[in-house]
This record gives sequence, C-alpha cells and structure tokens, in this order.
Amino acid sequence: MERASDGGYGCYVDDDLPGFGLSGYGDSAEAAKEDMLVAYDEIKEMLHEEGKDVPELEFIYKYDLQSFFNYFSFLNVSRVAEMAGINASLMRRYTSGVANAGQKQYDKIKKVVTQIGEEMAVATF
Repeated sequence: MERASDGGYGCYVDDDLPGFGLSGYGDSAEAAKEDMLVAYDEIKEMLHEEGKDVPELEFIYKYDLQSFFNYFSFLNVSRVAEMAGINASLMRRYTSGVANAGQKQYDKIKKVVTQIGEEMAVATF
C-alpha cells in the first residue's frame, strides 16, 4: 500500500500471480484496498467461468508511512511519535508525505507500531 504522488493511494500484489496482476486505487488507503479486493473477486469469477483454477490468496499488507496512518487513522500520530522518541511535528511531516523518514526513524516507528499491535492482541474488555 503506497501513497501516490497525486495524493491518491495504490494497493498491489508484489508477488507473481498465475496469469494476472492485482491492484487497486482510491482516494484513501481503505478505498484502494477495497478496489483491489473487488478486482480479485472479479478475476476469480472470470477464471471460474473459463474453467480455470482460482487461487485463494492470503493478503499481508505492507504500508508506507502515509498509507499506514491513513488506514489506521485512529492511531494518535503525536503519541506514536512520543513513544518512538521522534519529534511530533517531524512525525506529522512523515505521515503527510512532506518529509521522508530515514531507515533509523522508520525502524523506531516500526518498533512502536509492533509493540502497539502486540499490546492490543492481548487486551480484552
């Protein structure tokens, strides 16, 4: 999942698929994901009608920073920045695409996001 230079979002399968490609586009990361899943359903239907095997795919989404914070908009960007030890203003620049995070900053953000995911996985009400 990536934010495009025109401000839209693109979602695509990186792996080689048997006889077809798969991608989606939209004004948000969620819309791009939905578009790609609709395309997948249409491809499955078309292949089924042609009597061809339809591969069942399991999707694992890899996001750039802009797409991640667009899709998971409920995350507080300033709080994630604080947890990662990154200036909140700089973090907002990363998430808006005004600035690009270097590998060291990216690794800090990834570590915090992984931590948040692990904590949420064991949380209950």
